[in-house]
Amino acid sequence: MELVTAISPHIKAAESTRRIMFDLIVALSPVTLFGVSIFGFRALLVVAVSVAAAVLSEALACYLLKKPVTAWDLSAAVTGLILALNLPPRIPLYMAAVGSAFAVIVIKVLFGGIGKNLLNPAAAARVFLLLSFGAAMSTYYEPFTDLVAAATPLSGGNYIFKELFFGVCSGTIGETSAVMLLFGGAYLLLRRVITLHIPLSFILTVTLISLIAGRAPLTEVCSGGILLGAIFMATDYTTSPVTPFGQLVFGIGCGLLTMLFRIFGGMPEGVSFSIILMNLAVPLIDRYLPTIPFGTMLAVRRGDENA
Repeated sequence: MELVTAISPHIKAAESTRRIMFDLIVALSPVTLFGVSIFGFRALLVVAVSVAAAVLSEALACYLLKKPVTAWDLSAAVTGLILALNLPPRIPLYMAAVGSAFAVIVIKVLFGGIGKNLLNPAAAARVFLLLSFGAAMSTYYEPFTDLVAAATPLSGGNYIFKELFFGVCSGTIGETSAVMLLFGGAYLLLRRVITLHIPLSFILTVTLISLIAGRAPLTEVCSGGILLGAIFMATDYTTSPVTPFGQLVFGIGCGLLTMLFRIFGGMPEGVSFSIILMNLAVPLIDRYLPTIPFGTMLAVRRGDENA
């Protein structure tokens, strides 16, 4: 009989990277289509350029670094799509391409590829673009028009809850429609791609601090990138804690930092900044909230004192 040895893990789940990424694309489709419908063909171009740049950047980087080309596992496409949804609908196309290239090459590939990056690529790329092209990243447009928005919901725009919930307001391509983002989140929960730990703790923390600070909780949650970040960015497997309790701590930290940025910072938004800061804290969270070794609880329940 042949003895085969291999490094862990020895128990593998049925999910593949490609399947998970496909589920994310499906979940993001409603809000993407909605964003294109209210902001027009120019928004579709931003999405297409961002996704194409991400995929091509990963293929080229892997080829030049003589690594296996992983561009076809859909992870780069998801990064490009999430970044595009974080961008204004009329941002210059080359900026979208630069942001995607930065996300994939600098944040992902140079750190070893999927599963090894320290920061969420889309969140890091958005921060990079905000710091590099502040004016373009802060120019938003009214839905169904070519008019520059005088103010977004977070910067003093006068919107009622119905407009915020259904998404008829200014903002980035993918952050305006709360209902579409919630539909996508529900799909991911049903598919067991994500759990409620991070999104719920993130959103509840924002709600609580909004009440304490005398701000409107519904406006804070349904505008800006709260739902997009909480559901699709903060839940990234690689850059979030592995334990349920650690995920709750992570979500609370994201919500707390987001509100601190919004209340005391110079910009009305703070989701991407909060996510990448909490990404850096994940090793500490995992260290002090360690996982339980496989089989330990079962052994304890059976009365095995050596477990």
